[in-house]
Amino acid sequence: MPGKNLIKEEYKYSELTSKIISCAMKVHSALGNGFQEVIYQRAMQIEMGDDGIVFSREYEMPVYYKKQQIGTRRVDFLVEGVVSVELKAVIQLEEVHLAQAINYLEAYDLEVGLLINFGSKSLEFKRVGNKKFKQKTQGNPLKNHVNP
Repeated sequence: MPGKNLIKEEYKYSELTSKIISCAMKVHSALGNGFQEVIYQRAMQIEMGDDGIVFSREYEMPVYYKKQQIGTRRVDFLVEGVVSVELKAVIQLEEVHLAQAINYLEAYDLEVGLLINFGSKSLEFKRVGNKKFKQKTQGNPLKNHVNP
């Protein structure tokens, strides 16, 4: 069970985000800082899997401009179809990282995301909200998507 101090009722999906943060704390405690982002992605994949969290890694979505697909984007983890998780391994989180996390929420039409940084001496994380959240579809089509 994640630390009770991480669970805040005013945050949507607080229990789930707290479990993800708890996994990140275990990974950071074991590995410390200084590795490339992909190392932390792999470790988080193992830790979240061990914790029974349902997720897709590097979930890809198309990007459209004037109804034409112009590319794709990938979020590091899409957890239970409702929370995006973007990992970083930088000395300090900057506004550009926060903007990227918010951009993913808007592109995926998700309400909640996490930005987690393994690059500093202490684990950094931010809960991110999508002010443009619409839930365009009846039931999120991403909710049941899981890659093996």
